[in-house]
Amino acid sequence: MKTQKLYNYVTLLFLSLFISSAIAQTQLSGWPKGSAPEEIGKRVADRFIATPHPNFGRPAPPKVITYPEVCAWYGALTFAKESKDKKLKEALIKRFEPLFTTEAGMVPVPDHVDYSVFGSIPLELYIQTKEQKYLGLGKSIADKQWGPPEGPRVKEESHVFYRMGYTWQTRLWIDDMFMITAVQAQAFRATGDRNYIDRAAREMVMYLDSLQRDNGLFYHAPDVPFFWARGNGWMAAGTAELLRSLPLDNADRPRIMEAYKKMMATLLQYQTAEGMWRQLIDDAASWPETSSTGMFTFAMITGVKNGWLDKAIYGAAARKGWLALISYIDANGDIGEVCEGTNKKNDRQYYLDRKRITGDMHGQAPVLWCATALLRK
Repeated sequence: MKTQKLYNYVTLLFLSLFISSAIAQTQLSGWPKGSAPEEIGKRVADRFIATPHPNFGRPAPPKVITYPEVCAWYGALTFAKESKDKKLKEALIKRFEPLFTTEAGMVPVPDHVDYSVFGSIPLELYIQTKEQKYLGLGKSIADKQWGPPEGPRVKEESHVFYRMGYTWQTRLWIDDMFMITAVQAQAFRATGDRNYIDRAAREMVMYLDSLQRDNGLFYHAPDVPFFWARGNGWMAAGTAELLRSLPLDNADRPRIMEAYKKMMATLLQYQTAEGMWRQLIDDAASWPETSSTGMFTFAMITGVKNGWLDKAIYGAAARKGWLALISYIDANGDIGEVCEGTNKKNDRQYYLDRKRITGDMHGQAPVLWCATALLRK
């Protein structure tokens, strides 16, 4: 009798696990017509190829490659890899080649996190092509980020952070935890040298200890007590991107995973019935915003795919997020309702009144990240 009961229990347990896994697979596959990640990713990536360098936030001339373009470029490259689209990959390589010759002046000087993130593109190109010219460029940027402070952007605190073993480019803005971790994780993926990702993890822990609130979210700045969505999106995407490659024996991994899960649990509470997240996450009067929705959805997809998050609960949230997000993409492949570039300000109305842009690469990039994550095994 006892043996039969044990057999029944084990059978039910395995059946339950099988059903849970099947539900999760269904949630992140079996898309309605026109919503499959292969189709959406291709449309948005093709739009990227056709879009001139935007020079975000800088007067023109001169033009340089700026971080929103980097994020979209990286997303398009990873999408090309996961979708096995050789033609797209070739077009993305072709876009880069002039940066070695006629457009070399557009390569940003890596003396700030927003410029150093550029290194993630040549590192991804090296990962996919094994051409040394890409590795040399990307690795030099990753190394410089942890090298001695130099250049006109150096401040007194730059030397303090450097002596403590952190990057001299530390500024304790939540955006940094995508910008810094992206290039350092990419350097690890390209070289296998753990020093890159281990130091990025240590930097992440310092940011988490300094900036994360009790509910798992992040104020835009210590003196600006608002949970601005895209700022939180950078952190959500950055932790997911870091954890995706961080070795299991890294001493900082448990702390980062704890912070990531805490953030995801709170985000789950604020997802709208439609599937979106708002410009101010916890403010029901603020508008649904797409760049943050894409970043949060990417973080949840990555968590479900890697087994960090409950597959049934977060799989459903990720599916709802993806379907809501892509409903904002127009016939040109441009996504709307993207918050314009935003500085900090201790004023709620300032955030509510930010311009809503269509086709801004702050919004295009997370769509590509999501499409890639959905295709990853």
